[in-house]
Amino acid sequence: MLNRIEESSQAYADTVLESGGSLLLAEDFHRILYLERKRRERSGRPMNLLLIRVKDLPDEFLAGVVRKITVQFAPLMRETDIKGWYRDGDVIGILFTEFNEFDKEKIIRKVKEGLQNVLPQALSEKMTYSFCEYQHTKGQGQGQDDVSAIPALYAVMMNKQGGRKWVFLVKRVMDIVGSIVGLILFTPFFLVIPVLVKLSSPGPVLYRQERVGLYGKRFGFLKFRTMYVNNDARVHQEYIKKLIAGKAEDGNGTAGGNGDREGASANGPVFKIQNDSRITRIGHVLRKTSLDELPQFINVLLGDMSLVGPRPPIPYEVQNYDHWHLTRILEVKPGITGLWQVMGRSTTTFDEMVRLDIRYSREWTLWLDIKILCKTPWVVIRGKGAY
Repeated sequence: MLNRIEESSQAYADTVLESGGSLLLAEDFHRILYLERKRRERSGRPMNLLLIRVKDLPDEFLAGVVRKITVQFAPLMRETDIKGWYRDGDVIGILFTEFNEFDKEKIIRKVKEGLQNVLPQALSEKMTYSFCEYQHTKGQGQGQDDVSAIPALYAVMMNKQGGRKWVFLVKRVMDIVGSIVGLILFTPFFLVIPVLVKLSSPGPVLYRQERVGLYGKRFGFLKFRTMYVNNDARVHQEYIKKLIAGKAEDGNGTAGGNGDREGASANGPVFKIQNDSRITRIGHVLRKTSLDELPQFINVLLGDMSLVGPRPPIPYEVQNYDHWHLTRILEVKPGITGLWQVMGRSTTTFDEMVRLDIRYSREWTLWLDIKILCKTPWVVIRGKGAY
């Protein structure tokens, strides 16, 4: 890797004058990418990121290809656009910051045709291209639930992993060990609760729901079933839309759905439903004690979740997200417990919850995870915010 970067560095110097500048190293490119994204979250202006994968190129050709790519982009870029390594020596990123109307296919076609004219076919075929578009859409049910196209713009945690892989490896080891210990420790509950769920109402023991995880990946979220089967989620979807928009009314909410105990409380709009007739008698007990969450140790063991992290949202919840809300799911793996749970749980507004989740992703350390894990049992025992 070091040789690839050093060899291509000379190519950067050779093309400074003819292309308008050199490629930034990944650390600097990601810092600018982050700042530009934050500006877009406030201004609502579009932004486009083109990624060119050169990882499969032989080392001896990398410097020459980088030079030709830089030259090809020179007439297509404005002074405010940014080019650099998205991943050092592997992926080149071109950040277009000021295109109001952006014809991505036209740009890619011009670059491909230009490189095919100056590169041997065997080399040009080894490069792949992908686009990531930032379109600021305030959550109004405009299809924002499909976040698979934009994780590249939320690469803060991915970039951190490059320099601190061992820390994330330790976190994963903690998750594996912790989930195994949890499954063993709570074995009696795994034997008794399924019987109680079956006796309380007909239907499956486990409730499996699609959730959105790290980088927009969807997975099957597991819980012990606490509701009667065949519930209509439309009322819950409408409430979530109002909650995210800050328009949910105070008071004891009775509307339900298949969500994660969302509703309103006397203290203000929150995520828990109080007095929901759709919840079974044993379901109320399981929710109050958070025992319905125990199957999520399986999600942690499978790698879809972590012991500590933001709660994973439902796809129709993400559909109503503003772009800055997406940071909570695209920068860090979701968890069973988290900063929101130990500091505010269900007594905060939606935006306050998101800010706590973002704070966690920004300030994350192994020690922070340990502190949250130590505080969680006391929060569960108190039962505040659990319905």
